[in-house]
Amino acid sequence: MDVKLPKLGEGAESGVVVSIAVKEGDQINKGQTVLELENEKAVAAIPSSASGTVKKINVKPGDRISVGQVLIILDGAGAPSAEAPAPKSAQPKATGKPARAAAAETEPEPDEEEQTDEEPQTAADKAGFPPPASPSIRKLARDIGLDLRLIRGSESGGRIVLDDIRAYIKKLQRQAARPTAAGGAPAPEAKPPAEQIDFSQWGTINKKPFSPLRQTIARRMVENSASIPHVTQFDEADITALTELRKKFAPEYEKKGARLTLTSFALKAVANTLKKFPIFNSSLDEVANELVFKEYFHIGLAVDTEQGLLVPVIRDVDRKDLLQLSKDVQELAEKARTRKVSLEEMKGGTFTISNQGGIGGGHFTPIINKPNVAILGLGRAAMKPVFTQDKKIEPRLMMPLALSYDHRVIDGGEAARFTVELVQAFETFKEADVKK
Repeated sequence: MDVKLPKLGEGAESGVVVSIAVKEGDQINKGQTVLELENEKAVAAIPSSASGTVKKINVKPGDRISVGQVLIILDGAGAPSAEAPAPKSAQPKATGKPARAAAAETEPEPDEEEQTDEEPQTAADKAGFPPPASPSIRKLARDIGLDLRLIRGSESGGRIVLDDIRAYIKKLQRQAARPTAAGGAPAPEAKPPAEQIDFSQWGTINKKPFSPLRQTIARRMVENSASIPHVTQFDEADITALTELRKKFAPEYEKKGARLTLTSFALKAVANTLKKFPIFNSSLDEVANELVFKEYFHIGLAVDTEQGLLVPVIRDVDRKDLLQLSKDVQELAEKARTRKVSLEEMKGGTFTISNQGGIGGGHFTPIINKPNVAILGLGRAAMKPVFTQDKKIEPRLMMPLALSYDHRVIDGGEAARFTVELVQAFETFKEADVKK
């Protein structure tokens, strides 16, 4: 039996093999991990679809593979073993619907982005045969006038199910919603074609692959920068008193297994400020032309790793104290650096913080992490002479702030008020907020 790369949701359309977890001659169970695949911003474990003995391994670390490609060949493939259930990431999402017979279409709905805008050419289409589908699916296609040959089936052998039709219709809706030029023709692409330059004509060069993670980061940065009108508001916060609090209580936090850092304070300050300015915790639904205000506060943290920038999300920041936030920051940062953070742990953020202070950066202009409408950049604090309210010049530890916001949603006045409130939040932490 051939074990192929399954469709596992967002980011699983293709990827690069990181490691192989089995070898030829191994006896494996259904659901057992056969390899690790790097795609989008995470490393995912790919399970076997059957039990049996590994006869042949068709891929190796570094190979780029796509959905449907044969990973390994099994001898004696049979019923799944009860000892190794399929991992959660490979199981269908619960839908709340009653179980149906095996022939019914109960597959999880594929992500919108998994169906590309190019029309697929299936093996059935090439051979001139109709694509595999159940009688009910064929009847539905006839009733709505849909050519099944234009749809890529997600099941074994390219079989088309109801969710494939749904995804195809969503793709058509996205195409219809795109802006058009005069005469109804599709608007021309703004991006010019890429030009390949032979740099070796000027001297010695060396090359290395642009990793899937870097490709994902590059694509999203271009999309976010091009589709959002960015404005960045700058300010400084006096964190002299905050730093003294952190130093005072850091040993107590360490005894409880947490590191009390500036990021922990920043999470709490941002959450409190977002409650007062809910527009910064919203998203713009460009299809419905609506603002979506979220009543939860899930804040993404930009983590610098050797492979590239990852943004894991800390959930319900407003409901957690500084001790729990410190533990969450430590845990997620470590998972990000070791590439153990999952795609699910990088979804659902309502606001983002990028702290470059530990590296030494000052003021900078962070790019908004769409669909957020704002991002906060923190720079390295520096001791400066400050003219205080009682007309004295004192040395104070001042931290630069950089708030980038979506000018379609937020105006400059509101951004200035948000920044003033955020500065005050950093400057007014009390011992009661930190003490445990």
